[in-house]
Amino acid sequence: MAEENPPPLKHYLTCNVCTEILKDPVSLGCHHSFCSSCLQDFWAQAENKNCPVCKRKSSKEIGINFSLKELADSFAGRQRSAPSEEAQVVCTETSQRSAPSEEAQVVCTKPSQRSDPSAEAQVVCTEHLKDIKWFCKDEQRAVCPVCEFPHHQGHRVVPLEEQVQELKQQLRPDLRALQARRSRHQELEETYEAMVPHLKGQRVKTERGIRKEFEQLHRFLREEEEARVAALGEEEEQKRKRILLERKTLQEQIRSLSEGLSAVEADLQKDGLSFLSASTRSRTSARALLSGSDPQLLPGALLDEAKHLGNLAHRVWEKIGQRTTFSPVTLDPNTATRSLSLSDDLTSVRRMDVNQMVPNNPERFTRYRNVLGSEGFSSGEHCWEVEVGDLPIWRIGVAKESVERRGEHTASPANGIWCLFNDSGKYTQGTGQTLTLKRTPERIRVQLDYDGGEVSFYDPEDMTLIYTHQHTFTDNIFPWFSLGAAGEARTKAVRVCGVSSRTKPCK
Repeated sequence: MAEENPPPLKHYLTCNVCTEILKDPVSLGCHHSFCSSCLQDFWAQAENKNCPVCKRKSSKEIGINFSLKELADSFAGRQRSAPSEEAQVVCTETSQRSAPSEEAQVVCTKPSQRSDPSAEAQVVCTEHLKDIKWFCKDEQRAVCPVCEFPHHQGHRVVPLEEQVQELKQQLRPDLRALQARRSRHQELEETYEAMVPHLKGQRVKTERGIRKEFEQLHRFLREEEEARVAALGEEEEQKRKRILLERKTLQEQIRSLSEGLSAVEADLQKDGLSFLSASTRSRTSARALLSGSDPQLLPGALLDEAKHLGNLAHRVWEKIGQRTTFSPVTLDPNTATRSLSLSDDLTSVRRMDVNQMVPNNPERFTRYRNVLGSEGFSSGEHCWEVEVGDLPIWRIGVAKESVERRGEHTASPANGIWCLFNDSGKYTQGTGQTLTLKRTPERIRVQLDYDGGEVSFYDPEDMTLIYTHQHTFTDNIFPWFSLGAAGEARTKAVRVCGVSSRTKPCK
Protein backbone atom coordinates (compact mmCIF):
# COMPACT_ATOMS: atom_id res chain seq x y z
CA MET A 1 0.00 0.00 0.00
CA ALA A 2 1.34 3.41 -0.96
CA GLU A 3 2.17 5.76 1.91
CA GLU A 4 -0.03 8.84 2.41
CA ASN A 5 1.50 12.16 1.45
CA PRO A 6 2.58 14.19 4.47
CA PRO A 7 0.76 17.48 5.19
CA PRO A 8 2.10 20.53 3.37
CA LEU A 9 5.00 22.35 4.98
CA LYS A 10 2.73 25.33 5.78
CA HIS A 11 0.81 23.10 8.20
CA TYR A 12 3.92 22.79 10.38
CA LEU A 13 4.79 26.48 10.12
CA THR A 14 1.34 27.88 11.04
CA CYS A 15 0.60 29.25 14.49
CA ASN A 16 -2.45 27.49 16.00
CA VAL A 17 -3.55 30.74 17.64
CA CYS A 18 -3.35 33.35 14.89
CA THR A 19 -3.26 30.83 11.98
CA GLU A 20 -0.45 32.85 10.37
CA ILE A 21 3.09 31.83 9.52
CA LEU A 22 5.03 31.63 12.78
CA LYS A 23 6.88 34.72 13.98
CA ASP A 24 9.50 34.29 16.67
CA PRO A 25 8.20 30.76 17.25
CA VAL A 26 8.37 28.97 20.60
CA SER A 27 7.84 25.24 21.12
CA LEU A 28 6.27 23.62 24.17
CA GLY A 29 7.12 20.24 25.68
CA CYS A 30 4.16 18.72 23.82
CA HIS A 31 5.90 19.77 20.53
CA HIS A 32 3.19 22.31 19.56
CA SER A 33 4.59 25.62 18.31
CA PHE A 34 3.14 29.14 18.43
CA CYS A 35 4.12 32.72 17.79
CA SER A 36 5.74 34.01 20.96
CA SER A 37 3.36 36.97 21.25
CA CYS A 38 0.28 34.84 20.48
CA LEU A 39 1.12 32.36 23.22
CA GLN A 40 1.73 35.08 25.79
CA ASP A 41 -1.59 36.73 24.98
CA PHE A 42 -3.43 33.39 25.16
CA TRP A 43 -1.93 32.57 28.56
CA ALA A 44 -2.80 36.03 29.86
CA GLN A 45 -6.46 35.61 28.89
CA ALA A 46 -6.68 31.96 30.11
CA GLU A 47 -4.80 32.78 33.35
CA ASN A 48 -2.82 29.53 33.07
CA LYS A 49 0.04 28.10 31.07
CA ASN A 50 -1.68 25.25 29.28
CA CYS A 51 -1.09 24.40 25.63
CA PRO A 52 -3.79 26.05 23.47
CA VAL A 53 -4.11 22.83 21.46
CA CYS A 54 -3.78 19.84 23.84
CA LYS A 55 -4.28 21.74 27.14
CA ARG A 56 -1.14 20.15 28.58
CA LYS A 57 0.43 22.32 31.28
CA SER A 58 3.85 23.77 30.46
CA SER A 59 6.21 23.66 33.41
CA LYS A 60 9.44 24.96 31.91
CA GLU A 61 10.73 28.26 30.68
CA ILE A 62 10.44 28.66 26.96
CA GLY A 63 12.58 30.49 24.47
CA ILE A 64 12.66 31.26 20.79
CA ASN A 65 13.09 28.14 18.64
CA PHE A 66 15.69 29.60 16.31
CA SER A 67 15.79 26.56 14.07
CA LEU A 68 12.06 26.79 13.50
CA LYS A 69 12.30 30.58 13.17
CA GLU A 70 14.85 30.23 10.38
CA LEU A 71 12.60 27.74 8.61
CA ALA A 72 9.47 29.87 9.04
CA ASP A 73 11.24 33.03 7.88
CA SER A 74 12.62 31.15 4.89
CA PHE A 75 9.17 29.80 4.02
CA ALA A 76 7.53 33.21 4.37
CA GLY A 77 10.09 34.69 1.98
CA ARG A 78 9.40 31.89 -0.55
CA GLN A 79 5.63 32.53 -0.34
CA ARG A 80 6.16 36.16 -1.22
CA SER A 81 8.25 35.29 -4.28
CA ALA A 82 5.99 32.42 -5.45
CA PRO A 83 2.63 32.51 -3.68
CA SER A 84 0.95 29.13 -3.53
CA GLU A 85 -0.53 28.58 -0.05
CA GLU A 86 -1.91 25.18 -0.83
CA ALA A 87 1.13 23.93 -2.79
CA GLN A 88 2.77 20.93 -1.25
CA VAL A 89 6.37 22.06 -0.80
CA VAL A 90 8.19 18.76 -0.71
CA CYS A 91 11.46 18.05 -2.48
CA THR A 92 10.61 15.39 -5.04
CA GLU A 93 14.17 14.06 -4.83
CA THR A 94 14.04 13.62 -1.02
CA SER A 95 14.70 10.09 0.15
CA GLN A 96 12.29 8.37 2.49
CA ARG A 97 13.14 8.56 6.16
CA SER A 98 14.67 5.36 7.43
CA ALA A 99 15.85 3.95 10.72
CA PRO A 100 18.85 5.73 12.24
CA SER A 101 22.19 4.34 11.19
CA GLU A 102 25.72 4.81 12.44
CA GLU A 103 26.74 7.00 9.50
CA ALA A 104 25.12 10.38 8.93
CA GLN A 105 22.87 10.40 5.83
CA VAL A 106 22.27 13.30 3.46
CA VAL A 107 18.49 13.76 2.98
CA CYS A 108 18.41 14.78 -0.65
CA THR A 109 19.45 11.95 -2.95
CA LYS A 110 20.53 14.34 -5.70
CA PRO A 111 22.66 16.93 -3.94
CA SER A 112 24.47 19.49 -6.01
CA GLN A 113 27.81 21.04 -5.27
CA ARG A 114 28.42 24.73 -5.45
CA SER A 115 31.69 25.57 -7.05
CA ASP A 116 33.77 27.58 -4.66
CA PRO A 117 37.47 27.80 -5.48
CA SER A 118 38.32 29.02 -1.98
CA ALA A 119 36.56 26.29 0.06
CA GLU A 120 35.33 22.73 -0.14
CA ALA A 121 32.07 22.11 -1.97
CA GLN A 122 28.95 22.02 0.25
CA VAL A 123 26.08 19.58 -0.14
CA VAL A 124 22.80 21.37 -0.99
CA CYS A 125 19.23 20.31 -1.71
CA THR A 126 18.66 20.51 -5.49
CA GLU A 127 14.99 21.42 -5.01
CA HIS A 128 15.43 24.29 -2.59
CA LEU A 129 19.09 25.14 -3.22
CA LYS A 130 19.59 25.39 0.53
CA ASP A 131 22.79 24.42 2.29
CA ILE A 132 22.22 21.47 4.60
CA LYS A 133 23.26 23.09 7.85
CA TRP A 134 21.44 20.88 10.39
CA PHE A 135 21.88 17.37 11.72
CA CYS A 136 19.35 15.24 13.62
CA LYS A 137 21.06 13.26 16.36
CA ASP A 138 18.03 11.08 17.00
CA GLU A 139 17.87 9.82 13.42
CA GLN A 140 21.57 10.32 12.67
CA ARG A 141 20.95 12.13 9.39
CA ALA A 142 21.52 15.53 7.84
CA VAL A 143 18.41 17.73 7.56
CA CYS A 144 17.31 20.09 4.78
CA PRO A 145 15.86 23.19 6.53
CA VAL A 146 12.88 23.33 4.13
CA CYS A 147 11.75 19.88 3.00
CA GLU A 148 12.81 17.77 5.95
CA PHE A 149 12.88 19.98 9.00
CA PRO A 150 9.16 19.50 9.95
CA HIS A 151 9.72 15.77 10.42
CA HIS A 152 12.23 16.42 13.20
CA GLN A 153 10.16 18.53 15.60
CA GLY A 154 11.18 17.59 19.14
CA HIS A 155 14.35 15.84 17.96
CA ARG A 156 17.85 16.80 18.97
CA VAL A 157 18.81 18.94 15.98
CA VAL A 158 22.23 20.61 16.00
CA PRO A 159 24.21 22.60 13.43
CA LEU A 160 25.87 20.32 10.92
CA GLU A 161 29.30 21.80 11.57
CA GLU A 162 28.93 21.10 15.29
CA GLN A 163 28.19 17.45 14.53
CA VAL A 164 31.10 17.30 12.10
CA GLN A 165 33.49 18.65 14.74
CA GLU A 166 32.14 16.23 17.34
CA LEU A 167 32.60 13.25 15.02
CA LYS A 168 36.09 14.43 14.08
CA GLN A 169 36.95 14.69 17.76
CA GLN A 170 35.69 11.13 18.27
CA LEU A 171 37.69 9.92 15.27
CA ARG A 172 41.02 11.47 16.30
CA PRO A 173 41.83 8.81 18.98
CA ASP A 174 41.19 6.14 16.37
CA LEU A 175 43.49 7.99 13.99
CA ARG A 176 46.24 8.12 16.59
CA ALA A 177 45.72 4.44 17.42
CA LEU A 178 45.92 3.55 13.72
CA GLN A 179 49.09 5.59 13.33
CA ALA A 180 50.63 3.86 16.36
CA ARG A 181 49.64 0.44 15.08
CA ARG A 182 51.01 1.20 11.63
CA SER A 183 54.29 2.28 13.26
CA ARG A 184 54.47 -1.00 15.14
CA HIS A 185 53.77 -2.93 11.95
CA GLN A 186 56.44 -0.92 10.13
CA GLU A 187 58.97 -1.59 12.90
CA LEU A 188 58.18 -5.30 12.73
CA GLU A 189 58.44 -5.26 8.94
CA GLU A 190 61.83 -3.54 9.19
CA THR A 191 62.96 -6.17 11.70
CA TYR A 192 61.95 -8.94 9.32
CA GLU A 193 63.71 -7.09 6.50
CA ALA A 194 66.90 -6.98 8.59
CA MET A 195 66.54 -10.69 9.41
CA VAL A 196 66.90 -11.78 5.78
CA PRO A 197 70.57 -10.76 5.29
CA HIS A 198 71.34 -11.73 8.91
CA LEU A 199 69.80 -15.13 8.29
CA LYS A 200 72.01 -15.57 5.24
CA GLY A 201 75.04 -14.45 7.24
CA GLN A 202 74.18 -16.98 9.95
CA ARG A 203 73.88 -19.71 7.35
CA VAL A 204 77.23 -18.84 5.76
CA LYS A 205 79.00 -18.60 9.11
CA THR A 206 77.46 -21.80 10.44
CA GLU A 207 78.17 -23.67 7.21
CA ARG A 208 81.76 -22.51 7.40
CA GLY A 209 81.96 -23.81 10.96
CA ILE A 210 80.39 -27.13 10.01
CA ARG A 211 82.77 -27.60 7.11
CA LYS A 212 85.73 -26.66 9.32
CA GLU A 213 84.73 -29.19 11.98
CA PHE A 214 84.16 -31.92 9.41
CA GLU A 215 87.38 -31.07 7.62
CA GLN A 216 89.19 -31.60 10.89
CA LEU A 217 87.33 -34.88 11.33
CA HIS A 218 88.09 -35.85 7.73
CA ARG A 219 91.74 -34.97 8.19
CA PHE A 220 91.88 -36.97 11.39
CA LEU A 221 90.13 -39.92 9.75
CA ARG A 222 92.41 -39.76 6.73
CA GLU A 223 95.47 -39.64 8.98
CA GLU A 224 94.08 -42.43 11.14
CA GLU A 225 93.34 -44.49 8.04
CA GLU A 226 96.83 -44.00 6.69
CA ALA A 227 98.35 -44.83 10.06
CA ARG A 228 96.36 -48.04 10.38
CA VAL A 229 97.10 -49.09 6.81
CA ALA A 230 100.79 -48.35 7.45
CA ALA A 231 100.70 -50.45 10.65
CA LEU A 232 99.11 -53.26 8.67
CA GLY A 233 101.86 -53.04 6.03
CA GLU A 234 104.57 -52.95 8.70
CA GLU A 235 103.22 -56.10 10.34
CA GLU A 236 103.03 -57.83 6.99
CA GLU A 237 106.64 -56.89 6.22
CA GLN A 238 107.93 -58.08 9.58
CA LYS A 239 106.21 -61.44 9.26
CA ARG A 240 107.31 -61.84 5.66
CA LYS A 241 110.95 -61.34 6.71
CA ARG A 242 110.51 -63.83 9.53
CA ILE A 243 109.06 -66.41 7.18
CA LEU A 244 111.90 -65.91 4.69
CA LEU A 245 114.48 -66.34 7.46
CA GLU A 246 112.85 -69.54 8.69
CA ARG A 247 112.66 -70.80 5.12
CA LYS A 248 116.37 -70.12 4.51
CA THR A 249 117.28 -72.06 7.64
CA LEU A 250 115.15 -74.97 6.50
CA GLN A 251 116.78 -74.91 3.05
CA GLU A 252 120.26 -75.19 4.64
CA GLN A 253 119.09 -78.06 6.83
CA ILE A 254 117.53 -79.81 3.82
CA ARG A 255 120.86 -79.49 1.93
CA SER A 256 122.79 -81.04 4.82
CA LEU A 257 120.29 -83.86 5.13
CA SER A 258 120.43 -84.50 1.37
CA GLU A 259 124.24 -84.72 1.45
CA GLY A 260 124.20 -87.13 4.43
CA LEU A 261 121.45 -89.19 2.80
CA SER A 262 123.49 -89.51 -0.42
CA ALA A 263 126.57 -90.64 1.54
CA VAL A 264 124.63 -93.32 3.40
CA GLU A 265 123.03 -94.54 0.18
CA ALA A 266 126.51 -94.72 -1.43
CA ASP A 267 127.93 -96.72 1.47
CA LEU A 268 125.05 -99.16 1.28
CA GLN A 269 126.11 -100.00 -2.30
CA LYS A 270 129.50 -101.25 -1.10
CA ASP A 271 130.33 -104.83 -0.18
CA GLY A 272 132.86 -106.63 1.89
CA LEU A 273 135.70 -104.79 3.48
CA SER A 274 134.74 -101.55 1.76
CA PHE A 275 131.33 -101.50 3.48
CA LEU A 276 132.88 -102.49 6.79
CA SER A 277 135.32 -99.62 6.74
CA ALA A 278 132.62 -97.08 5.68
CA SER A 279 129.73 -98.20 7.87
CA THR A 280 130.98 -96.69 11.10
CA ARG A 281 131.52 -93.32 9.49
CA SER A 282 128.12 -93.37 7.76
CA ARG A 283 126.32 -94.31 10.99
CA THR A 284 128.05 -91.53 12.92
CA SER A 285 127.22 -88.95 10.22
CA ALA A 286 123.58 -90.08 9.95
CA ARG A 287 123.03 -90.06 13.70
CA ALA A 288 124.52 -86.56 13.92
CA LEU A 289 122.03 -85.35 11.32
CA LEU A 290 119.14 -87.04 13.20
CA SER A 291 120.11 -85.69 16.59
CA GLY A 292 118.21 -82.38 16.13
CA SER A 293 114.46 -81.96 16.70
CA ASP A 294 112.01 -81.98 13.88
CA PRO A 295 111.21 -78.49 12.53
CA GLN A 296 107.90 -76.82 13.50
CA LEU A 297 105.92 -73.97 11.95
CA LEU A 298 106.27 -70.85 14.08
CA PRO A 299 102.96 -69.41 15.53
CA GLY A 300 101.79 -65.92 14.55
CA ALA A 301 103.16 -66.18 11.10
CA LEU A 302 99.95 -64.75 9.61
CA LEU A 303 98.49 -61.25 9.95
CA ASP A 304 96.32 -60.45 12.98
CA GLU A 305 93.27 -59.28 11.08
CA ALA A 306 91.15 -59.01 14.21
CA LYS A 307 93.60 -56.53 15.70
CA HIS A 308 93.21 -54.25 12.71
CA LEU A 309 89.50 -54.64 12.02
CA GLY A 310 87.90 -55.58 15.32
CA ASN A 311 85.70 -52.69 16.67
CA LEU A 312 87.57 -50.40 14.35
CA ALA A 313 84.92 -47.66 14.20
CA HIS A 314 84.41 -47.72 17.97
CA ARG A 315 88.13 -47.46 18.66
CA VAL A 316 88.41 -44.60 16.18
CA TRP A 317 85.51 -42.72 17.81
CA GLU A 318 87.11 -43.26 21.21
CA LYS A 319 90.27 -41.75 19.88
CA ILE A 320 88.30 -38.81 18.45
CA GLY A 321 86.73 -38.31 21.87
CA GLN A 322 90.19 -38.12 23.41
CA ARG A 323 91.21 -35.47 20.91
CA THR A 324 88.05 -33.30 21.31
CA THR A 325 86.62 -31.38 24.25
CA PHE A 326 82.99 -31.51 25.38
CA SER A 327 81.22 -28.38 26.59
CA PRO A 328 78.14 -29.02 28.76
CA VAL A 329 76.81 -25.58 27.76
CA THR A 330 76.61 -24.07 24.28
CA LEU A 331 75.82 -20.36 24.14
CA ASP A 332 72.87 -19.13 22.08
CA PRO A 333 73.88 -16.21 19.81
CA ASN A 334 70.22 -15.31 19.21
CA THR A 335 69.95 -14.22 22.86
CA ALA A 336 73.20 -12.24 23.06
CA THR A 337 72.92 -8.47 23.32
CA ARG A 338 74.48 -6.44 20.51
CA SER A 339 77.63 -5.64 22.50
CA LEU A 340 78.56 -9.29 23.14
CA SER A 341 80.56 -11.43 20.73
CA LEU A 342 80.61 -15.23 20.84
CA SER A 343 83.41 -17.52 19.71
CA ASP A 344 82.93 -19.68 16.63
CA ASP A 345 82.41 -22.79 18.74
CA LEU A 346 79.87 -20.91 20.92
CA THR A 347 81.66 -21.71 24.19
CA SER A 348 83.06 -18.28 25.11
CA VAL A 349 81.76 -14.72 25.13
CA ARG A 350 83.41 -11.32 25.31
CA ARG A 351 82.25 -7.71 25.48
CA MET A 352 82.78 -5.53 22.40
CA ASP A 353 83.31 -1.77 22.18
CA VAL A 354 81.13 -1.52 19.07
CA ASN A 355 77.62 -2.93 18.83
CA GLN A 356 77.00 -5.58 16.21
CA MET A 357 74.27 -5.28 13.59
CA VAL A 358 71.84 -8.00 14.64
CA PRO A 359 68.03 -8.23 14.37
CA ASN A 360 65.89 -7.20 17.31
CA ASN A 361 64.35 -10.68 17.63
CA PRO A 362 62.22 -11.43 20.74
CA GLU A 363 64.78 -13.88 22.20
CA ARG A 364 67.52 -11.24 22.35
CA PHE A 365 68.48 -9.19 25.42
CA THR A 366 68.43 -5.53 24.43
CA ARG A 367 69.11 -3.54 27.61
CA TYR A 368 71.77 -5.52 29.48
CA ARG A 369 74.86 -7.43 28.34
CA ASN A 370 73.41 -10.90 28.83
CA VAL A 371 73.44 -14.19 26.96
CA LEU A 372 71.76 -17.54 27.65
CA GLY A 373 72.80 -21.11 27.04
CA SER A 374 71.11 -22.80 24.10
CA GLU A 375 69.61 -25.65 26.13
CA GLY A 376 67.25 -25.31 29.07
CA PHE A 377 66.65 -27.78 31.89
CA SER A 378 63.36 -28.87 33.41
CA SER A 379 64.58 -31.73 35.62
CA GLY A 380 67.66 -33.50 36.94
CA GLU A 381 71.12 -32.32 38.00
CA HIS A 382 73.43 -30.39 35.71
CA CYS A 383 76.79 -28.73 36.21
CA TRP A 384 79.37 -26.78 34.26
CA GLU A 385 82.42 -24.67 34.97
CA VAL A 386 83.23 -21.19 33.73
CA GLU A 387 86.72 -19.78 33.33
CA VAL A 388 86.56 -16.16 34.49
CA GLY A 389 90.30 -15.54 34.93
CA ASP A 390 90.95 -12.04 36.21
CA LEU A 391 87.96 -10.45 34.45
CA PRO A 392 86.89 -7.76 36.97
CA ILE A 393 83.11 -7.70 36.44
CA TRP A 394 80.91 -10.69 35.70
CA ARG A 395 77.65 -12.37 36.67
CA ILE A 396 77.21 -16.12 36.28
CA GLY A 397 74.22 -18.28 37.09
CA VAL A 398 70.89 -19.44 35.71
CA ALA A 399 67.70 -17.70 34.57
CA LYS A 400 64.17 -18.80 33.84
CA GLU A 401 63.08 -18.89 30.21
CA SER A 402 60.54 -16.10 30.73
CA VAL A 403 63.12 -13.68 32.14
CA GLU A 404 62.64 -10.03 31.06
CA ARG A 405 64.78 -9.32 27.99
CA ARG A 406 63.71 -5.78 27.05
CA GLY A 407 62.93 -3.57 30.02
CA GLU A 408 64.84 -2.57 33.08
CA HIS A 409 65.32 -5.16 35.82
CA THR A 410 67.87 -6.31 38.38
CA ALA A 411 69.65 -9.66 38.29
CA SER A 412 67.84 -11.10 41.31
CA PRO A 413 65.74 -14.17 42.21
CA ALA A 414 62.68 -11.90 42.25
CA ASN A 415 63.20 -11.38 38.51
CA GLY A 416 63.97 -15.03 37.74
CA ILE A 417 67.80 -14.83 37.85
CA TRP A 418 69.90 -16.77 40.37
CA CYS A 419 73.54 -15.75 40.07
CA LEU A 420 76.91 -15.03 41.63
CA PHE A 421 78.11 -11.44 41.07
CA ASN A 422 81.72 -10.26 41.09
CA ASP A 423 82.44 -6.54 40.96
CA SER A 424 86.21 -6.02 41.17
CA GLY A 425 86.64 -8.55 43.95
CA LYS A 426 83.39 -7.83 45.80
CA TYR A 427 81.16 -10.88 45.60
CA THR A 428 77.39 -10.78 46.12
CA GLN A 429 74.61 -13.30 45.53
CA GLY A 430 71.93 -11.36 43.66
CA THR A 431 69.98 -9.91 46.57
CA GLY A 432 72.82 -7.64 47.68
CA GLN A 433 74.24 -9.90 50.38
CA THR A 434 78.05 -9.73 50.41
CA LEU A 435 79.97 -13.02 50.33
CA THR A 436 83.41 -13.68 51.81
CA LEU A 437 85.73 -15.96 49.80
CA LYS A 438 89.04 -17.46 50.99
CA ARG A 439 90.65 -16.85 47.62
CA THR A 440 89.90 -15.22 44.29
CA PRO A 441 88.77 -18.06 42.02
CA GLU A 442 89.62 -18.02 38.33
CA ARG A 443 87.11 -20.72 37.65
CA ILE A 444 83.53 -21.08 38.95
CA ARG A 445 81.51 -24.27 39.05
CA VAL A 446 77.73 -23.90 38.67
CA GLN A 447 75.63 -26.83 39.86
CA LEU A 448 71.87 -26.95 39.26
CA ASP A 449 69.65 -29.41 41.10
CA TYR A 450 66.32 -28.68 39.44
CA ASP A 451 64.22 -31.20 41.35
CA GLY A 452 65.92 -30.32 44.64
CA GLY A 453 65.40 -26.60 44.00
CA GLU A 454 69.03 -25.51 44.41
CA VAL A 455 71.64 -23.58 42.43
CA SER A 456 75.09 -23.80 44.01
CA PHE A 457 78.38 -22.10 43.19
CA TYR A 458 81.76 -23.69 44.03
CA ASP A 459 85.45 -22.93 43.76
CA PRO A 460 86.45 -26.08 41.81
CA GLU A 461 90.04 -25.83 43.01
CA ASP A 462 89.04 -27.45 46.31
CA MET A 463 85.23 -27.67 45.85
CA THR A 464 84.62 -24.94 48.43
CA LEU A 465 80.97 -23.94 48.46
CA ILE A 466 80.53 -20.23 47.76
CA TYR A 467 76.75 -19.90 47.96
CA THR A 468 73.50 -21.83 47.35
CA HIS A 469 70.24 -20.32 46.10
CA GLN A 470 67.09 -22.22 47.01
CA HIS A 471 63.93 -21.98 44.93
CA THR A 472 61.10 -24.17 43.64
CA PHE A 473 61.61 -24.13 39.89
CA THR A 474 58.66 -24.32 37.52
CA ASP A 475 60.01 -22.75 34.31
CA ASN A 476 62.71 -24.08 32.03
CA ILE A 477 66.03 -22.96 33.51
CA PHE A 478 68.87 -21.79 31.25
CA PRO A 479 72.56 -21.05 31.96
CA TRP A 480 72.94 -17.25 32.16
CA PHE A 481 75.98 -15.00 31.72
CA SER A 482 76.53 -11.24 31.99
CA LEU A 483 79.82 -9.39 31.40
CA GLY A 484 81.26 -6.05 32.37
CA ALA A 485 84.19 -4.18 30.83
CA ALA A 486 87.52 -6.05 30.83
CA GLY A 487 89.65 -2.95 31.31
CA GLU A 488 93.33 -3.87 31.79
CA ALA A 489 92.61 -7.49 32.72
CA ARG A 490 94.39 -10.32 30.90
CA THR A 491 91.11 -12.18 30.54
CA LYS A 492 88.82 -10.67 27.93
CA ALA A 493 86.24 -13.45 27.69
CA VAL A 494 84.61 -16.05 29.90
CA ARG A 495 84.61 -19.62 28.63
CA VAL A 496 82.35 -22.53 29.46
CA CYS A 497 84.17 -25.76 30.32
CA GLY A 498 83.42 -29.29 31.35
CA VAL A 499 83.75 -30.32 34.96
CA SER A 500 87.33 -30.64 36.19
CA SER A 501 88.56 -34.22 36.52
CA ARG A 502 89.73 -33.56 40.05
CA THR A 503 86.20 -32.69 41.19
CA LYS A 504 83.27 -35.02 41.56
CA PRO A 505 80.88 -35.07 38.58
CA CYS A 506 77.18 -34.37 38.78
CA LYS A 507 74.96 -37.30 39.60
